[in-house]
Amino acid sequence: MPLYEGLGSGGEKTAVVIDLGESFTKCGFAGETGPRCIIPSEIKKPDIPKPIKVVQYNINTEELYSYLKEFIHMLYFRHLLVNPRDRRVVIVESVLCPSHFRETLTRVLFKYFEVPSVLFAPSHLMSLLTLGINSAVVLDCGYAESLVLPIYEGIPILSCWGALPLGGKAIHKELENQLLEQCSVDTGVAKGQRLPSVMGSVPEDIVEDIKVRTCFVSDLQCGLKIQAAKFNMDGSAERPSPPPDVDYPLDGEKILHVVGSIRDSVVEILFEQDNEEKSVATLILDALIECPIDTRKQLAENLVVIGGTAMLPGFLHRLMAEIRYLVDKPKYKEALATKTFRIHTPPAKPNCVAWLGGAIFGALQDILGSRSVSKEYYSQTGRIPDWCCLNNPPLEMMFDVGKAPPPLMKRAFSTEK
Repeated sequence: MPLYEGLGSGGEKTAVVIDLGESFTKCGFAGETGPRCIIPSEIKKPDIPKPIKVVQYNINTEELYSYLKEFIHMLYFRHLLVNPRDRRVVIVESVLCPSHFRETLTRVLFKYFEVPSVLFAPSHLMSLLTLGINSAVVLDCGYAESLVLPIYEGIPILSCWGALPLGGKAIHKELENQLLEQCSVDTGVAKGQRLPSVMGSVPEDIVEDIKVRTCFVSDLQCGLKIQAAKFNMDGSAERPSPPPDVDYPLDGEKILHVVGSIRDSVVEILFEQDNEEKSVATLILDALIECPIDTRKQLAENLVVIGGTAMLPGFLHRLMAEIRYLVDKPKYKEALATKTFRIHTPPAKPNCVAWLGGAIFGALQDILGSRSVSKEYYSQTGRIPDWCCLNNPPLEMMFDVGKAPPPLMKRAFSTEK
């Protein structure tokens, strides 16, 4: 049960806040400083050996409905231990979340769990609530992609967003390939065996653990040398001296020797420019160029980086160095008048910033009451409106004049029955 339940809330129970990420889900209660649990966004079926990912966009609706139903049941009754009918729900979502996914999720919450109301909150906008600012360029480096979105005076500039498929998934794929190519394993039978002869593929949870425990982001000079050596055709470029090798125990009998050169080179995939000269750093600069010219200086001085991939050691330092290095290139030098860039430090770890913003927003009872979509509204219209910013028109504006609008969520301090 949340801390200080019922104090100053007009007797209404605090909302449940869920950040349904592609790799991990954060869930807890509004008004608290951190999520109650961070669990993998997956469910286990007895007849299927591998866990099933819940956040999938390319499966049919009924299959998705059953996965979400099982997963959210686990959240409520194994982790949060509360009755879903008693509490409103705040869902922190990406702006790229497809309509059919959010509609299926809404159907699960309203039809199956019978929650009183649902509010979909954009993760980029929520992250600004933790800092008390209303203009920033927000970069979300998650599992599947890196997504940048400028927000000016509380309104996302949706025409200036940018995304690349560079995130935890890309790093895991690169790391697994390099482990299978270069690393050896000591077993109880023999030493120095090639990894593919011991196991055909490395499970993703082990790959992630190796990434978290051993990998890091190099500084700019080292990174440029690593990239030069990687794409070197004539053999003239020399790689900087690698960090020490690491022994990683796979189980009681097998020990994996992680080559030092893998530890700092695998994350370079985020900063290598592809054929279109795109990288995580160029995403921010390209988004700034797309923004109106009078907003660029303020946005450049307010950068916010969220997402689990941003937690890699050295990531923020390298990102700033890359931006300062690229801003002197002809492509950006003329277009961007400013050379001052600052990154904010939110009051939470990067993977929980969006959730914390949702918890702050969910604690504002009066705003939550007027912004949420009620069960009555959903049962009459069968759809959920898009909330792109905090300045959207109220729900009444979306109906024909003269017709009685469906009931909104009653406010927290309302005396209506």
